[in-house]
Amino acid sequence: MLVPGEAVRLLAVDLPLPNRAKRLEALPFAVEELIADPLDAVHLALGVELSPRRFLVGVVRHAQMAAWLDEAAAAGHADAAFVPDSLALPRPGEGEWAVELSDTRATVRAGDGTGFALPAPMIRAAWEAAGQPPIRNYGVALPEDMGAMPAEMGDLSLARRIAEPALDLRQGRYARRRAAQLPGWGRRLFWVGAIGLAAHVGIAAADTMMLRTIAERRADDTRTLIAAAAPGTPTSGDDLAGSVADLLPQPRRYSAFLPLLSRVSGVLAPMGEQVAVRTIGFQGDALVIDLEPLAPGLAGRLNAAISDARLSGQVSQLPGGAIRLTARGA
Repeated sequence: MLVPGEAVRLLAVDLPLPNRAKRLEALPFAVEELIADPLDAVHLALGVELSPRRFLVGVVRHAQMAAWLDEAAAAGHADAAFVPDSLALPRPGEGEWAVELSDTRATVRAGDGTGFALPAPMIRAAWEAAGQPPIRNYGVALPEDMGAMPAEMGDLSLARRIAEPALDLRQGRYARRRAAQLPGWGRRLFWVGAIGLAAHVGIAAADTMMLRTIAERRADDTRTLIAAAAPGTPTSGDDLAGSVADLLPQPRRYSAFLPLLSRVSGVLAPMGEQVAVRTIGFQGDALVIDLEPLAPGLAGRLNAAISDARLSGQVSQLPGGAIRLTARGA
């Protein structure tokens, strides 16, 4: 089941951890500063590895997941996977965009493996804000000055493109039901596996003792390096990792532009035929969009939509009848 990209935030997140279980444990801490909603209001789904130790992550509100589950059950597909529609586009080369433009909306997949969707009138402004990446166009023709390269799916049907999706949102509490275990030989296979597991547990215990010895040696080496590189840094306590972390530079924060643009585009999407986008800018921590209303009463509807979406922002009237929407990240 393809779900609209306006409701899903797709991120490329660094998770340098050895296995999926540990990556899932660290995921809330890795995305907490990249999203506007509180963590308890959203569902996090872990996708494929986009590059070494960098993974695709989907963020969607619990209320939206519940609505999609009801839709799938009503259609007779209660166990369907939920795949953001932007991931149905082929992944373009690094630094490029794959775009499918229709009359009302644009679906984009970026070269880093992420993607998003937004109202059609906003595609140019988003493209310019992203540095005008090269475009491979799979939909309606884009303006000539955007330099889009026509592209075709060829024999890649939709079913083949999402047969092994980069991300299925049906994880954790929303995971799809699995088929019941087969009787007879299946049970015998289970016991063989259980015996093998017991043997591996014994081996793992021995490995743990060896690893502990190695870790203690590495800790001594690390203390020696800290003493040479930063004399006076305390290394005698139990928090050696914290002492090392304090010496490292702070990680670069992600730009707030695309997360905020994605949320605002979701607010403007239902009004796509009633408004034309003049300009989009990012001033400090605020996204500023000047709009040309094509229907009366648009300012009031925008104010109500911003409030419903829990966005921090305001709508003001400009000379000449234009409207300015100013939104800020949480």
